[in-house]
Amino acid sequence: MGFYDQSLRRAIHHFKFSGKISLDRSLGVLLDRAVARDLSLDLVVPVPLHHKRLQQRSYNQALLLAREFSRNRKLPLAADRLIKIKATESQQGLSAKQRAENLHGAFKLQGSVSGATVLLIDDVLTTGATVEACSQVLLAGGAKAVFVAVVGRAA
Repeated sequence: MGFYDQSLRRAIHHFKFSGKISLDRSLGVLLDRAVARDLSLDLVVPVPLHHKRLQQRSYNQALLLAREFSRNRKLPLAADRLIKIKATESQQGLSAKQRAENLHGAFKLQGSVSGATVLLIDDVLTTGATVEACSQVLLAGGAKAVFVAVVGRAA
């Protein structure tokens, strides 16, 4: 994980908004380096996109990162375990409180995570509202623990 500024910010923007999906490998390497090797994980779960956002973008950048991480670590990827059931407005420009309100009830568990130690993957962490909302759903669904890995962290 690095600070979400300068060249990392540009790379993530190209990856997320300009269709430069080939950056998944290099950003995946950064993600892999950021997660401790001795962390005992059972499952890798990407932060999901709502199907409308997925249609607009045509790919989920968190899923691409999670695939790379899973492949590198030889861990199971649960790509559809967590789903986004509510179309929300973009988080950009919202306060921390608005972000949390925006995501209320947005995610749902589909399948079991009972007893699993989960690594939740996203591209950028700003206020933490998204990973908090996802983590609550995973823990309520029986996950033993949820760890979070992101490529960029806003200062």
